[in-house]
Amino acid sequence: MAECKNQKSCGAKRPATGETDENLISKKPTAMISSLLEDPAAAIANTRHEFGEHGGVNMSIEASATFTVMEPETMQRLFAGELGPDRDFFIYSRHFNPTVLNLSRQIAALEGTAAAYCTASGMSAIAAVFLQLLASGDHVVAARTLYGGTHALLAHFLPRTSNITTSFVDISDLEMVEKAIVEGKTKVLYFEAIANPTLVVANIPELCRIGHEKGLTVVVDNTFAPMVLSPARLGADVVVHSISKFISGGADIIAGAVCGPTKLVNSMMDLLQGGLMLLGPTMNAKVAFELSERIPHLSLRMKEHCRRAAVFAERMKKLGLKVIYPGLPDHPQHQLMKSIGNSEYGFGGILCLDMGTEERANKLMNVLQNTTQFGFIAVSLGYYETLMSCSGSSTSSELSGKDKELAGISPGLVRMSIGYMGTLEQKWSQFEKALAKVQDLGLPYCNNI
Repeated sequence: MAECKNQKSCGAKRPATGETDENLISKKPTAMISSLLEDPAAAIANTRHEFGEHGGVNMSIEASATFTVMEPETMQRLFAGELGPDRDFFIYSRHFNPTVLNLSRQIAALEGTAAAYCTASGMSAIAAVFLQLLASGDHVVAARTLYGGTHALLAHFLPRTSNITTSFVDISDLEMVEKAIVEGKTKVLYFEAIANPTLVVANIPELCRIGHEKGLTVVVDNTFAPMVLSPARLGADVVVHSISKFISGGADIIAGAVCGPTKLVNSMMDLLQGGLMLLGPTMNAKVAFELSERIPHLSLRMKEHCRRAAVFAERMKKLGLKVIYPGLPDHPQHQLMKSIGNSEYGFGGILCLDMGTEERANKLMNVLQNTTQFGFIAVSLGYYETLMSCSGSSTSSELSGKDKELAGISPGLVRMSIGYMGTLEQKWSQFEKALAKVQDLGLPYCNNI
């Protein structure tokens, strides 16, 4: 255990396999176990376990905003960067906090990156990465189908405030992506591993190849597919998350994460130039503790989300519904997903129904929630109950009509984050009853019927 020089006592720490106490910020697996760590669950299990201050099996919560030192000279060394969290020295929780740092190690293990740090929201993580990697006059190539908040950040906020511009492209058209890159000006290639809400699966290895050949930093949002896809293991430089979704699983926490090289994460915490340090989207230590307790069963939750989504998608398709789900053989990226996805985790926990019009979508969701209790009409995803929303008028409402059309977001597209509450057959029965009710009302619930 690293000697505790700025505290009166320290909780014991059980090092992970192949990890020394010099490696406190980053998580770098040894060659001996690297093959095992291709499975995110194995990687998480291999991270160092933090015990509580008095020997508790759960770590203690370091709720302090500021930290004491034993000698006045130590403070100067801390601010000079000579001492830091790698040796159990802390200054102020906007910089590094021990509890947040522990969660960050877990997230780094999940994504297979050397380091990570957690933030107060997913959007703060995304914005901080852009502001760290880009300067005035720089250019981004991004997928045209993105979460509405990210699209607004790139299309409106960054051009106005920072003179950073973006070209939006069809991320599945590799030639279009390559042509959009402006030599000497484009610095970042950005896309979602599975697009929100259209569920287009990005060809991560090929996109990384194109980006790296042009000298770009490839940033991937993996919010829709933790455990299912591992962008960093497929070549991405940086992975961002809205932890609020599947990773949290409780729809009760807002949080985000930046995963990437140790050099990048440390630069974002730099006292003079760090995007996270200076913008201050600090995660509360109590939130970090809550989340760290949920990480160990994330793999179990994701498997069940994915299993039920696959069963529902297949059954909905047999009923004649227009279903979008990467696990269906007719999905354009089905084979790609099979080739790049992590085994045992399926094809994701989200499916979409295209009802054609917003009126049809709303009527179906109304019956599903208020008559048969299949799920809730709500934004977000990854909850244990099924969540439904009409994307065009909710989480993608920031896009213009033309942008929605280019992104493939139809007015009646219903995004469903499939939960695992109740039994599968119980929930399917509720769905079938809702469809029957819609038909009784004389309302077409599908373009094909």
